[in-house]
Amino acid sequence: MLLSRSLLALCLLATLTVGCARRNKNIPTAKSTAAASATPAPIVAPTAARDFTDEVTEELKLRPDQQQRMRAILTSFSEQANAAQKQYGSNRTALTAELKRLNTASQKQLQEVLTPEQYKQLINKQRQKQAQAQSRRPTQ
Repeated sequence: MLLSRSLLALCLLATLTVGCARRNKNIPTAKSTAAASATPAPIVAPTAARDFTDEVTEELKLRPDQQQRMRAILTSFSEQANAAQKQYGSNRTALTAELKRLNTASQKQLQEVLTPEQYKQLINKQRQKQAQAQSRRPTQ
């Protein structure tokens, strides 16, 4: 169970960090609370929530209200994940624990917004994104 939650957390992070080529230009950009400074790159790109939501809207056949709520959940997750990165800095254990907590909360919210079939499709899409991100990583 812990392994599946960890995997789900990583799936969501990978999903949110991968950008999307398609997006609706009329939708306002996601606002990030992260200020520009000499800190490391944010865990989740500020536009990732918008891009990912736009990408899966057609695939999941989201209604406009679902799309809006999903974008809000993912934007909130990305802002909180980036804030956690600033708060915990190099304390990887605390950061990982906080990211797992945030992921669990956001997944519960997404389950409430989406139908069971849409949620299954979302999980599959997140796994695909994670696999793509891992395949791009250099082997050590």
